[in-house]
Amino acid sequence: MSEPPRFDRGHTDDLMSFLAASPTPYHAVANAAERLEKAGFRQVAETDAWDGTAGGTYVLRGGAIIAWYVPEGAAPHTPFRIVGAHTDSPTLRVKPRPDSGAHGWRQVAVEIYGGPLLNSWLDRDLGMAGRLSLRDGSTHLVNVDRPLLRVPQLAIHLDRAVNSDGLKLDKQRHMQPVWGMGDEIRDGDLIAFLEETAGLPSGEVTGWDLMVHPVEPPAYLGRDRELVAGPRMDNLLSVHAGTAALAAVAGQGSTLSYIPVLAAFDHEENGSQSDTGADGPLLGGVLERSVFARGGSYEDRARAFAGTVCLSSDTGHAVHPNYAERHDPTHHPRVDGGPILKVNVNNRYATDGSGRAVFAAACEKADIPFQSFVSNNAMPCGTTIGPITAARHGIRTVDIGVAILSMHSARELCGAEDPFLLANALVAFLEG
Repeated sequence: MSEPPRFDRGHTDDLMSFLAASPTPYHAVANAAERLEKAGFRQVAETDAWDGTAGGTYVLRGGAIIAWYVPEGAAPHTPFRIVGAHTDSPTLRVKPRPDSGAHGWRQVAVEIYGGPLLNSWLDRDLGMAGRLSLRDGSTHLVNVDRPLLRVPQLAIHLDRAVNSDGLKLDKQRHMQPVWGMGDEIRDGDLIAFLEETAGLPSGEVTGWDLMVHPVEPPAYLGRDRELVAGPRMDNLLSVHAGTAALAAVAGQGSTLSYIPVLAAFDHEENGSQSDTGADGPLLGGVLERSVFARGGSYEDRARAFAGTVCLSSDTGHAVHPNYAERHDPTHHPRVDGGPILKVNVNNRYATDGSGRAVFAAACEKADIPFQSFVSNNAMPCGTTIGPITAARHGIRTVDIGVAILSMHSARELCGAEDPFLLANALVAFLEG
């Protein structure tokens, strides 16, 4: 008889709180770290020597977090079980000279990050959040979580063909938000406002990584509240599930036969090529140092990596009731149908038959259903951190996730049960 599920609807309630509190990758990893601290994990600095002590440990670097739990008595060659995810989402990010405007409007100059559905950002109340870098080299998180900006759409009276010919948006000219009125545009106004908001001395901020976010909170939707609408589900839904699963598995201590790991990277939406992205050295360096800190050799490292498996967890496409022809006719993942296994024979996803067997075993152990996803042959297929992880580290990787609608919108939609079904599958996987 299978064990009762570890997570239920309360997990979805907590996901909504996590989404609301994590408007940027920097906030997301800070919130994940806080949850892991409560589960007994401790932070280590990359610049310090590591001692290989048993227990839970994590590393923060920018908008990325790597966390792992070493059971008592784990050998240096003990393989890892990794849940991989990403912390970034498509959005509008603030440019180096943010203060702009025209015709009596004060605006903020933004750059398009990733591939957002641009129309979903129009006429929406937006806040601003991110990381401020100070003169002394420290950083400070800031979050203006109230209506501050808006990207106003052109009235239909001035674009009569918009409903017949389609909305056409120029990324440079049409996506700059307004945040006030005034003819005099002064360099430094936005940063001065953020310094005051964050309680920092004037002139202390010398660098910034800022982005806008919708301030409307996540909410249950539908007659029976069976759906969840909210921002940044791609891919904080997986970051949240991975954090919860790792904390739960760590409580089992020395009964584990693998070293469970959460690897949540930044910059997936623009290629993962950064020091905090999946195509960077962060994960490999952390795993190697964990092996060596426990007295291992390069041979132990090779043995550990050879037995390691990674689940790359990212959102996927649920069948759309208005556009069913865009999906593969025999693969129609549904919300609340359980996590999806993503397959693409051209290696846009890393799943193969042996990987499917690993995931199927985890779902069977957790007593939950799963679905398969493959793209329509006539449609280009997206990709994830999965193929990058497999190729860069030689680690067997399986691409999975949760089926959603409105992917890359400012506000996405998922089933209320899928988040905790995913979390339960991740627990079973990490347990081995």
